[in-house]
Amino acid sequence: MNTMPDIARLPPDADAVGQRLLADGAVIVETLFEPDLIDAVLTDLRGPFDEQGLRFTNDFNGYKTRRLSGILGISRAAANVLAHPLILGVADHVLKRHCEVYRIGSSTAIEIMPGEGNQVLHRDDDFYPIRIPGVEFQISAMVALTDFTLENGATRVVPGSQDMREIDSITDDQVTQAVMPRGSVLFYLGRSVHAGGKNNTEVPRTGLITTYSLGWLRQEENHYLTIPREVADSYPDPIRRLMGYQSHGPYLGVYPGDPDGHFYDS
Repeated sequence: MNTMPDIARLPPDADAVGQRLLADGAVIVETLFEPDLIDAVLTDLRGPFDEQGLRFTNDFNGYKTRRLSGILGISRAAANVLAHPLILGVADHVLKRHCEVYRIGSSTAIEIMPGEGNQVLHRDDDFYPIRIPGVEFQISAMVALTDFTLENGATRVVPGSQDMREIDSITDDQVTQAVMPRGSVLFYLGRSVHAGGKNNTEVPRTGLITTYSLGWLRQEENHYLTIPREVADSYPDPIRRLMGYQSHGPYLGVYPGDPDGHFYDS
């Protein structure tokens, strides 16, 4: 009998998803994206995956897992995933309680290949040196570019682990997997414990994970250096803002010509 805890599966209503995300630490919305868009993203990623996907291998990331960063510099189709209205609506609900604007913290394509084992359980927020009680630093949106199954490495999640329990105290019966068809999205909080799963099949499991962080925090990924400026400038303003080309309020992160902030010469 399957005793794994459930992850709630909700229709694409941003407020309902955001509320449940805060309560449970993780939520799934199934088949949000059309197959044609998923195919376009996979096509953009295929060459870079094959050419450079193994450069991030280590004990944490695994040795049979391909990873790509700076996704907006690789796949223009991915912009339609990263800036989907539902994803941004959930980010609005969770993050704008504590900031004026939020930004993409990181965006990573992950292909778990056959034979990869379980990744170590972890929290994404742990790279920040402090915690502020009651403040969510970031949320994550893992989009299934292929079907996520129990056998091929569907993301492992510990529902309720935003309570900051010790990771070492987590038992197997508290861990579930985000089984979902391709085009679906798993939302989880930066405080929620999770990890990649092991792939016991003969084909890769591919996902696109993007974090959205408070606008006054340092982003995990430095988009200004990772994505060439001419590529960033080629995107419409909402995408550039998500990459970080915006101030937080009138005084933090301002720059000459910033339409939303004040700029002072010193």
